[in-house]
Amino acid sequence: MINMQEFARRLSSLGAGAFTSDDVVDLATAADVRISADLEVDAAVAQRLLDQLSPPLPVTGAQIVASQWPPPQSSRPAVPSVSFSSPGAVDGPAEQPSRNRGSGPTGGGGRRPGPRRTRR
Repeated sequence: MINMQEFARRLSSLGAGAFTSDDVVDLATAADVRISADLEVDAAVAQRLLDQLSPPLPVTGAQIVASQWPPPQSSRPAVPSVSFSSPGAVDGPAEQPSRNRGSGPTGGGGRRPGPRRTRR
């Protein structure tokens, strides 16, 4: 758990702007959480306060009150990198030549051309 001043400092370090203890009190009021200067903020309270922020921050309540701050960065990239061996090799549908659906053998009413059977 952390105190309210530390919670405000950690919010500020996330780049969401400069947060003061008064801002945290405002968040607590919006979240219907009773808070005072000496209150320890646990993960559940922190999450309720974070839920009041818009746009949402990329941390959870548990991460922001964790003893290790800032939270460790993942060694994996957020989105896998993509590489193309031949840029432009795939054409979009608009760039493909259009085909005339009515082309083909005419006559016969849709029958395949082939040897005709004779009646005996």
